[in-house]
Amino acid sequence: MKLLEERILKDGRVIGKDVLKIDSFLNQQIDLNLLEEIGKAFHEAFSDIPLTKILTIEASGISVAVMTAREFNNCPVLFAKKDFSRIMVDDVYVAPIHSFTKGLDYHAIVSKRFLSKDDHILIIDDFLGNGDAVAGLIKICRQAGATVEGVGIVIEKSFMRGIDRIENKGVRVVSLARIASLKDGKIHFMEED
Repeated sequence: MKLLEERILKDGRVIGKDVLKIDSFLNQQIDLNLLEEIGKAFHEAFSDIPLTKILTIEASGISVAVMTAREFNNCPVLFAKKDFSRIMVDDVYVAPIHSFTKGLDYHAIVSKRFLSKDDHILIIDDFLGNGDAVAGLIKICRQAGATVEGVGIVIEKSFMRGIDRIENKGVRVVSLARIASLKDGKIHFMEED
């Protein structure tokens, strides 16, 4: 998605060799016009799937999932919580996840009330690096017997190979921007096929 790539080049900040900060337009401050275009791009990519819900993980994926849901006739958005609370301890699906960016382990949790074998799910997330978060969401869907119809990723860090992990599960992945490397503090996109 050219518009997204241009924004990444303009406002993205490289930290080290594997972290890209996009907090000025997606992760902390949100550019609604760009988000609307992202939602439209995901709708175009997945308009052929039967869809009952969009699933993401808190927090950065929520805004992208909501804007995408608008394009799918306001279908419900479900997000996995990170770790347990006092009111969410029973009747849940759980998957362990390692956050590459934060260097922490946590559990993704979804109430069984909101996910069932009748659901057809589109998973949406802001980043795909090592694939742990998306793999955890797929695991939760499979625990529920739900069908994962596809995965939409705003920015894929292709050099981390998480996409292989997800595609090896038989799931179609669409990434709007694919980064080949973050060498020498510069953002290099994958060449288009």
